[in-house]
Amino acid sequence: MSDLFDVLKRGEEPSLPAHRICLVGASGLIGTAVLDESVGRSDMRVVSVARREFPLPLGARTEVLVGLPEDWSALIGAARADVLVCALGTTIKAAGSQAAFRAVDHDLVIEVAQAARTAGIDHMIAVSSVGADRTSRNFYLRTKGETEEDLGKLGFRRLDILRPGLLRGHRADKRKLEGAGQMLAPIADMLVLHGKWRKYRSVRAATVARTIFALVQERAQGRFVHDFDSMRRVLRRAGD
Repeated sequence: MSDLFDVLKRGEEPSLPAHRICLVGASGLIGTAVLDESVGRSDMRVVSVARREFPLPLGARTEVLVGLPEDWSALIGAARADVLVCALGTTIKAAGSQAAFRAVDHDLVIEVAQAARTAGIDHMIAVSSVGADRTSRNFYLRTKGETEEDLGKLGFRRLDILRPGLLRGHRADKRKLEGAGQMLAPIADMLVLHGKWRKYRSVRAATVARTIFALVQERAQGRFVHDFDSMRRVLRRAGD
């Protein structure tokens, strides 16, 4: 308390404790963007949980806890975080089968969320996908929708679901079709994706990361789903 009085007497702004974020999926496109955006921010401290070490951006305020997925529950507890950010995700092609895809995009996401609740974390931000719907005939979108629904049953004080369209940014793993899509996306956004189709607009991974940091600071309780326009509104509220 005396330290605070000294700061006030000097006319300085008292520094608030940084928000502690446990990030799972740090080596992917969104996870990398979150770490990039954390550089230079004293209000955010990111603790990444990962299978292996990976390159970190210079100046990132982060530490990496490494272990196999079966060890992640303990690592999430050790992170002592206020918020869980889950950017886990793969593709059916990369996973090798629908079952292997579901094991990551549903089962592992739910296990991570349950570990966070056990650790006392009551705010989760999860990256999903535009079009996620548990009733969809598309396996990918149905799995995403079922994951969202099951996350909603875990009792988080606040649950934020991000549903970005095509993500733009540099991927370590080259995806030819997605690369072509990233080149054409700005044109489609401008010429085609209007009205009810706006939610399918592409979004930069850095924009999603800034949205995540803005959501970390919001205090309202409940379940919130953020599409293209909602993410823009979140950033406006944060003055970004």
